[in-house]
Amino acid sequence: MDPRKVTELKAFVQLCESSPEVLHLPELDFLRTWLQSMGATIPLRPKMKDSCQGGCPCAPPPSAASAAPEPPVLSESEESEIEMDDEGVIEPDSDALQDMGDAQNTEVTDEMIDQANEKKMEAINALSEGDLPKALDLFTEAIKLNPCLAILYAKRASVFIKMQKPNAAIRDCDRAISINPDSAQPYKWRGTAHRLLGHWEDAARDLATACKLDYDEDASTLLKEVQPKANRIIEHRRKYERKREEKSLREKQERMKKAREEHARAQRDEEARQFGGGFFPGPAGFPGGAPAGMPGLGDFLKDPELLNAMKDPEVMAAFQDVAQNPANIAKYQNNPKIMALVTKLSAKFGTSPQP
Repeated sequence: MDPRKVTELKAFVQLCESSPEVLHLPELDFLRTWLQSMGATIPLRPKMKDSCQGGCPCAPPPSAASAAPEPPVLSESEESEIEMDDEGVIEPDSDALQDMGDAQNTEVTDEMIDQANEKKMEAINALSEGDLPKALDLFTEAIKLNPCLAILYAKRASVFIKMQKPNAAIRDCDRAISINPDSAQPYKWRGTAHRLLGHWEDAARDLATACKLDYDEDASTLLKEVQPKANRIIEHRRKYERKREEKSLREKQERMKKAREEHARAQRDEEARQFGGGFFPGPAGFPGGAPAGMPGLGDFLKDPELLNAMKDPEVMAAFQDVAQNPANIAKYQNNPKIMALVTKLSAKFGTSPQP
């Protein structure tokens, strides 16, 4: 068998792949019928429009300029940028950890409670006189005597705030809240410390909690200052979360699109492979053969005698028999109908019929 027949058939399959509408030509009714009888799926006839569109086979591929631009995706550095008025924000303190007492191993007696209360009062007096170091030391002595009293930590936190040591104040407030989470004072001072550090969301959250537990005018005033900044940060974060979700969705859609294209391509390859397994007489191709481009194919599609012959059940049965085993063509050497068609097809492609 002439191997050029395979090349000819491949060219025809490629034509069908690039322009599926060819399969809907009236001259190829027999081909569509046979393909469908073998379980193949024929692409739907394309809808006709008044004029060629960008997807038309005769139209040039769409240019990059005509493609719809995708919304810009901001980088992580751009995402983190937000202008904020940081007036009043200070550098964080990094002093050694203050003495927090030993609540687990200290057995507090009534005498120690009385002494702690005395130290607390002395510390409050020192604080009112503006002697912050003395007030800090006295509150620390009181904490050592009674390390399970939340108000002592909250009071010392207020001293740390005045001394511009917000991190130390936060540590004291954390301890106070762990002892008594229903006390408003620790939330007030922790919110104030977060405000000094520029932690606007944390500040707003703590100050709101303080006002909810026990309304305080100072805490309310400070909350009104930090809440708008906290809201800006929250909205800023939501904005970029939406952008990340949109980007993730676009990437997912693109992956699905590529998967569908790969599936369709694999399906076309499989159909082409099955189709190339032999439809016309000869080893999986047209009798004879011709260079790529299939010279004479147009004449074949327009020849009514050939097309009518292909509609003959006997001819189709013979073709299918040969498709299963090309050597079976020898069985039809004495069949004038089959050999006449083979001879004519060979003449179309400029070759001699082969047994």
